[in-house]
Amino acid sequence: MNTLIAVAISPVGTGAELGRHVAEVVRVIRESGLPNKTSSMFTEIEGDWDAVMDVVKRATFVLAERGIRTEVVLKADIRPGFVDTMNGKLDRLNAALKEASNS
Repeated sequence: MNTLIAVAISPVGTGAELGRHVAEVVRVIRESGLPNKTSSMFTEIEGDWDAVMDVVKRATFVLAERGIRTEVVLKADIRPGFVDTMNGKLDRLNAALKEASNS
């Protein structure tokens, strides 16, 4: 079943600058082959539930297996019958904004 998630995976207790650790996490996600987008606070991943959750697990454990306490914040949107919701949601939002500005 198609699943779109927004996930933030970050180390805890490693200092003020997290970029190096977060880069390791994002690398695992990007190498998964699943559609994904990273913003300043979350990475979105889309695909079959099991595939997406496997990527989340692997991305989390890239830090945890090195003994780093790891925090995961995850939001999931499971929408049967839909695909490419990562882009479709934005397309529908932009169309509504355009329609509203033309009114």
